[in-house]
Amino acid sequence: MTDVTMKRKVMVLGNELSRCMPRSKAFVAAWKVIKAGGLTLAVKGTSYGSRQEALRRLNKYNPAQIKTVLVPEPENPVDSGAIAVMVFIQGGKGMFTLGYLPKEMTGIVRALPHQFLNLNIVSGTWYSRGREFVTYGARVTIRQ
Repeated sequence: MTDVTMKRKVMVLGNELSRCMPRSKAFVAAWKVIKAGGLTLAVKGTSYGSRQEALRRLNKYNPAQIKTVLVPEPENPVDSGAIAVMVFIQGGKGMFTLGYLPKEMTGIVRALPHQFLNLNIVSGTWYSRGREFVTYGARVTIRQ
């Protein structure tokens, strides 16, 4: 990316972000996002309900089969600015809410133009009383 292209992208994103945060912070955040080529965010709420089971099952699929979309939820009773991370399997029977983006990042995510998503399922193992437990989480990478 040329310097002019990068500066143009920073200006566009910085101006968008200045709608939801102070201008100086908006341009610092814009530089970070543009220089990194996007954002990687942890999906929140992956331990709620049956989401751990869904992640365990998703982990067995080829990542190319898993499609991820971000869906704003203005009617969400807890947070009207919430953005849900929803997934579906190609050829599957519907979408599933995997969790939500971090509240403090929704303004930045909304301002990013041309979003392309990649879902990365992560797991961790822990032990308690001689038993092994595996928990799952997810990260979404948002690229321009």
